Amino acid sequence: MLPWDAELAGRLDRNTIDSTLLRDNPLGDPHERPLWVYVPPGYADSPEARYPTVYVIQGYTGHVSMWANRTPFRQPFLETADAVFADGRVPGCIVVYVDAWTTYGGSQFVDSPGTGRYHSYLCEEIVPWVDERYRTIPDRESRAIAGKSSGGFGAMITPMLRPDLFGALATHAGDTLYELSYIPDFGKAARALREYDHDIMRWWADFRSRPAFTRQHDVTLLNLLGVSACFSARQDGTPELPFDPVSGAPRPEPWQRWLDWDPVRMVPRYAEALRSLRAVWIDSGTWDEHYLDLGAEAFRAGLTTIGMPADRVYFELFDAGHAGIDYRYPLSLAWLAERLAR
Repeated sequence: MLPWDAELAGRLDRNTIDSTLLRDNPLGDPHERPLWVYVPPGYADSPEARYPTVYVIQGYTGHVSMWANRTPFRQPFLETADAVFADGRVPGCIVVYVDAWTTYGGSQFVDSPGTGRYHSYLCEEIVPWVDERYRTIPDRESRAIAGKSSGGFGAMITPMLRPDLFGALATHAGDTLYELSYIPDFGKAARALREYDHDIMRWWADFRSRPAFTRQHDVTLLNLLGVSACFSARQDGTPELPFDPVSGAPRPEPWQRWLDWDPVRMVPRYAEALRSLRAVWIDSGTWDEHYLDLGAEAFRAGLTTIGMPADRVYFELFDAGHAGIDYRYPLSLAWLAERLAR
């Protein structure tokens, strides 16, 4: 496999969107954001044709430019997504690559006083912007959302909250079953915070003063600080940790706020929205380090319990951990494209 950029059969537009909703956000992050839009082969040749849309969102610390990153012996998703449509066997889709990065590394695609209005930004600004400028089919039956890890979480919750906009989803190792995926990090974080007088903001100041990820627990602490800003920030925007920084024990009120965002626990509350979806892809590696394979099992079980027809759900566990599963993305993209075209 050649290690250089390959020419696309379709076209990738690298746009910038000026967001009103992200102006004056709590972290002072840019309100002008990159928004990449891919159109499939034949788009320019058939000016009357309209296409389904798949929105792609990223995991924690992800930003849109990373979709162009190349790793050894693998093509980036921009190219493997293009390959899905290159030979015309899969119905063409417009693919939208969304940026929801924050200073803390991510937004979890929710509205929060700690980070900003990223759920509204996605649903109320990006979707209309794309529909106005591209030949989409502007209907929830022809619109899907997909992502991995925190992006998989966002792909699960967004159609629950906005079933009027999204009629299908794909989640790859999406954040779920928080007692397994998050609590193991509470003790690690409490130990690491001893060096900072149990104050995660002192760690944050240290982290920003040196090369990133040069200390053992940087990843753990960043994730917990950032997700706290998304899920359990106070009204003044201060992130409130869901655990005691000395003992690591869960703190009931902020921890409950996290649990309220667990997609597995959200299923009963949003049963009607979920039953309305036309396609749900769920997968995860069998040895995912955050036990998200077990969360995937629980999410699928929840869908079964609320009466989601089995023929609308694709579920697979495969031999992998949490990282390096980008080869799964074009599989779900092709599966979604086939179903959105029906």
